[in-house]
Amino acid sequence: MDTTSTAGHQVLSRIKLFMALSRTPHGLLDMTTPALGALLCLGAIPSGQIIALGLLTAFAGYTAVYALNDVVDFRADTEKIAKCGVPCLDSDLDSVYARHPLAQGLLNMKEGLLWTAAWGSIALIGAYALNPACAVIFILGAAAEAVYCVLLKVSHLRTLVSGVVKTAGGVAAVFAVASSPPMPFLICLFLWLFCWEIGGQNVPNDWSDLDEDRNLDARTIPVRFGTNGSAEIILSCLAVSVCLSLILFWVTPAGLGSFYLPGALASGVFLLLIPACQLYKSRNPRDAAALFNRASYYPPAMFVVVVISSL
Repeated sequence: MDTTSTAGHQVLSRIKLFMALSRTPHGLLDMTTPALGALLCLGAIPSGQIIALGLLTAFAGYTAVYALNDVVDFRADTEKIAKCGVPCLDSDLDSVYARHPLAQGLLNMKEGLLWTAAWGSIALIGAYALNPACAVIFILGAAAEAVYCVLLKVSHLRTLVSGVVKTAGGVAAVFAVASSPPMPFLICLFLWLFCWEIGGQNVPNDWSDLDEDRNLDARTIPVRFGTNGSAEIILSCLAVSVCLSLILFWVTPAGLGSFYLPGALASGVFLLLIPACQLYKSRNPRDAAALFNRASYYPPAMFVVVVISSL
């Protein structure tokens, strides 16, 4: 019994390392973004077949792309750990199980590559089955993620690439349920998710790593513009994102009910603007991490708002 228990514990520990490689807790939250995009376009619950295939594809896609980040960033992460050690970020949603398990040597590169390729293949097949356009978007999104990593020591403008990557899931989901979605809706959806990613995810996350990135000679928004400039960028992007979420009410093909506007505004204020204002006042890295974590729940909250508004 003890041997079986020990073996089971070891298997579970290994699974957690692969989940850490793919940042699965964060990925599960991100999966609501494509669901949100599809629902905003369709205005109704898709068929059971689309839901099942979409969930599998979204899970595989986020699992593969997040793992790809650590695979491509392996040398940079290893250098950062060698210079600065492994940061203790218990409050960071991306560090629930372990931070950069490849760079720490908890997983080897072969395991990382096989894990990434396997889930990437599943995502590509699923995306193509939904709509060949979805497969193209997935390939471009994965390529953009690799470019984002390569630009770490090149340019702070890499954050714009991150914004494009995070919109890929939502945009692909639109094409999974509509072959020719309205262009104004697509543009508004893209800009909404783009600004949320920049202000609520990418820049706050880089702010938390500011000291390490300076030692690494990395090029990020906080390194380039400091805490003052970063705070202004964050607050501006999130204010635009909340405004765009309201504009979506008039450009979405879905006939949303009256609950949408107050629900969207409340979600944006509580999950984005309040923690962004706190960070703007404090300039504290802990508040940057708090904003990152709270903003991660914004897509699920908006999904609930859209579901209720579609009833």
